[in-house]
Amino acid sequence: MGEKRKVYEALVDGAMDGLTDDALFKFVSKRCPKTSSKKIVRAALLGLTDPHLRDRNILDTIYALAIKHRMDELRDGEDGDDRDAWPAPFARSLDKETARPDLA
Repeated sequence: MGEKRKVYEALVDGAMDGLTDDALFKFVSKRCPKTSSKKIVRAALLGLTDPHLRDRNILDTIYALAIKHRMDELRDGEDGDDRDAWPAPFARSLDKETARPDLA
């Protein structure tokens, strides 16, 4: 957890300095050169569980960064294999036991 903690601390430090979006990402990448986008996303989400971090602006900043880069990963196909394994919504047909009487 040491590396994730260093990335997390860099995120918080950059957000405290007023950095957002790409400037914050570059700041973290420069301070932790061996990190990846995925590690930055995970470290940013760590902020949501940190009881000591209560500044809403910092939480919003690192959370927005996490969402942006997570969506970029999905668009780039990094996690494409996982999506194929997910079941389609409502893939299972309703049977008599699970169907609502008013809809059957």
